[in-house]
Amino acid sequence: MVALPVGAGSRNLLVIGDSLSAAYGIAPEHGWVRLLQQRLDEQDKDYRVINASITGDTTHGGLTRLPDALQRHNPSLVIIELGGNDGLRGFDLDTTHANLSEMIRLARASGARVLLLGVRLPANYGPGYRDRFSTIFAQLAEAEQVALVPAFMLGVAEHLHLMQADGIHPGKQAQPQLLDNVWPALVPLL
Repeated sequence: MVALPVGAGSRNLLVIGDSLSAAYGIAPEHGWVRLLQQRLDEQDKDYRVINASITGDTTHGGLTRLPDALQRHNPSLVIIELGGNDGLRGFDLDTTHANLSEMIRLARASGARVLLLGVRLPANYGPGYRDRFSTIFAQLAEAEQVALVPAFMLGVAEHLHLMQADGIHPGKQAQPQLLDNVWPALVPLL
């Protein structure tokens, strides 16, 4: 877990995610989470961003790690960016839904506000599975009454020049767009 330094009286903002938030394949200082800390600082928002993202993580892994992270960091805001690896590995969608729901419940029970970042799967997963997977995020946001970014990778995944050679992970040039995708839903929660 990487905590970015800011003022002593700051509130904590916890990002729990996978490679998309862990700056996979690029220098961490260029990742969208680090850019988020910079934007918060520039706008005099007194938050300390803690990046608890792990490349390859699943909703099960996130759910397992979340209680300790909540206790250790006492965040006032939690951004959940998980589910992509569940989908890419063809995990049971009910389990993914249940894991994310429990993460939201735990974060809210700790007193934190929650922002859920929705992800989409590549076209080769077929429309049935892809559509069912995509609806998980909207269903959870509505049922749990939490803020949602429906398509975290919007404006990035469709542009090969913004992606790394693997076609799955966003490159350095894509990171400001990822932050811009999150920002409108995040601002009301700050």
